[in-house]
Amino acid sequence: MIKLGFNGATTMKASLEEDIRNASTAGFDGLELWGAKLDVYLRSHRPEELARALSSSKLSPLSINSIEDATFSPDRGAVLARCREWSMLSEKLKNPVIVVVPGVAPQGCSPREIVDRSARELRELCDIAAPRGVRLAFEMIGGQGRSVSELGRAREVVMAAERKNLGLVVDTFHAFVGGTRAADLKGLERSLLDIVHLNDAEEKPIGELRDSHRLFPGDGALPLGELLGALSDYSGVVSVEIFRPEYWERDPSAVARTAIEKARAVLREAGLA
Repeated sequence: MIKLGFNGATTMKASLEEDIRNASTAGFDGLELWGAKLDVYLRSHRPEELARALSSSKLSPLSINSIEDATFSPDRGAVLARCREWSMLSEKLKNPVIVVVPGVAPQGCSPREIVDRSARELRELCDIAAPRGVRLAFEMIGGQGRSVSELGRAREVVMAAERKNLGLVVDTFHAFVGGTRAADLKGLERSLLDIVHLNDAEEKPIGELRDSHRLFPGDGALPLGELLGALSDYSGVVSVEIFRPEYWERDPSAVARTAIEKARAVLREAGLA
């Protein structure tokens, strides 16, 4: 059964408290906690307060987003510290997943070197998270010069890492921009898929698409029917994540309501409702 989530990036200028209230009122099952909002919240609140707020709102924590440059980071110490911090927090919140994002590989780095180093660095992070009962979900990033941009390479990294608490995030925008196709999604082991990020995008040449061109599901030109149709047997988290500055200026409660309505419609059409 699909668990429908709301990602805090969709309402970037709203607070974490607002995200909890708006996601609950709109009818989402859970919330992906946006890291920057979480940092602000924890300056004046304890983790136990956040756990109670989520519980009273009948929202499950779905993930913390995200450890940026989890691989090929210019500051490895900061990445390790963040993983420790969020793993301990996740244990307190009963949050199951931390999303980790690939960095940019040095110029001239071979595909083999990218896989080997990415696997090694993710293995180190997994070993921090595992004692806390937390999984890491590796999200390929299409079209931004990152070291891992398509599903085949992301899967290769995860398999090479050889850690049971490591899976994948598939974002419909990044999948399309990075060249992942429906056949790739259809062949992916469902045990590796932790989260599907759902969004749409304006009709532009792939090389021109940026995060700011994202749209509500069903409002754009991405082949969502084809991509989601390949996941028709998927039973897990589908979360609306949209980085559109125009939406950040809107009433965040209205954004949450629109997001769930359009997500439900797209998922029904794809047979994932």
